[in-house]
Amino acid sequence: MKVIQALLISFTLSAAFMGRHSFTAAQEPELSAPCVFLLDGRRLAETKRRIKSGDKSFAPALAKLERDARRAMQQNHLSVVTKDATPASGDKHDYMSQAPYFWPNLNKPDGLPYIRRDGERNPELNKITDHLALDRMETAVRTLALAYYFKDDEAFAAKAAQLLRAWFLEPATRMNPNLEHAQFIPGVNTGRGFGLIETRGLTDVVDAIGLLARSKSWTTADQRGLEVWFTKFLQWMQESRNGREENAAKNNHGTFYDVQAMSFALFVGRNDLAKQIAETAKEKRIALQIEPDGRQPLELERTKAWSYSNMNLEGLMQLARLAESVHVDLWNYQTKDGRSIRGALEYLYPYATEDRKWTFQQIGGFEAQSFFFLMRRAVAHYQDPKFKAAESGIPKLDPTDREHLLTGK
Repeated sequence: MKVIQALLISFTLSAAFMGRHSFTAAQEPELSAPCVFLLDGRRLAETKRRIKSGDKSFAPALAKLERDARRAMQQNHLSVVTKDATPASGDKHDYMSQAPYFWPNLNKPDGLPYIRRDGERNPELNKITDHLALDRMETAVRTLALAYYFKDDEAFAAKAAQLLRAWFLEPATRMNPNLEHAQFIPGVNTGRGFGLIETRGLTDVVDAIGLLARSKSWTTADQRGLEVWFTKFLQWMQESRNGREENAAKNNHGTFYDVQAMSFALFVGRNDLAKQIAETAKEKRIALQIEPDGRQPLELERTKAWSYSNMNLEGLMQLARLAESVHVDLWNYQTKDGRSIRGALEYLYPYATEDRKWTFQQIGGFEAQSFFFLMRRAVAHYQDPKFKAAESGIPKLDPTDREHLLTGK
């Protein structure tokens, strides 16, 4: 049965790969839109066209991106197998991390079981290096892929490909496609569904792979290998206890489960699944998480209510972006009583752009800046004078910010 399943996966991915990559590197039009999902391929292609035609308005951002890429070129290969700790499975190829908001119980001689202190990160978790290594890999690959796309420097693509192979493909260093041991709580469990929040950056990796498509350093075997890995990871998300637990989450964890599942489904050619997730998100995420006045109650009850309200809204906006690929409009979806992404934006922006005081808890202090990115995205999608006016009240992007390259503005 496993052999048959493997053959079916291989056949499905080969067909999907050929459908999405009908050009070879030599044949593909140089300025065609790359196959990306969270990023806007058409805007990227237009930005590149303008740069090649002599438009200097992107020069500061492009120079900063190149500097970042030069630093990323120095990044050593990253892997889950280099950690000192060993997961309960006994296999260092399994990703492992400790729950950030759990601390030793001082009333117990051994501190077990750990107890929750929401919003307070236990520095112990840094002893297990997989999360940090994953973040570094995602950041480096995204930067290198963008730099390759805009600069056509094969060295950047070659380094990105090396990092991707080390994390996902090479037998000695690759990560197993599961999160069975993510965010474990000492004395309670060896892993839990909440750990899936730590791989939300893999959606950037999926887009980075699309940016590498024309590179001679990124082979057909690499592409198919990554598609097999993400197919298996997506299957684990759908079938495992931890995956089902996260899918059932009603707050930001459920939102980012959908973001990952939809991104990975699109990547491996499962547009049917991506559309199903998008349609279900109308009631399962938007209607459930947002009140008619725009509040997100499950985020507001946290000790970092502002941070989590912004985080979940960013996830919902990412869902809306991904849903465009399967012709589902989540940007403008609204329940009969007015629950919507737009409503959540309208609820938050007076706190960031006006003098309205944030009255919910926010450990570490209130920072309006975390909303500015969402405000700019809202202006781009809604073309609403009200949002445009609100945007005028926030600082302009630094000329070196790579967002200029991503949006063409």
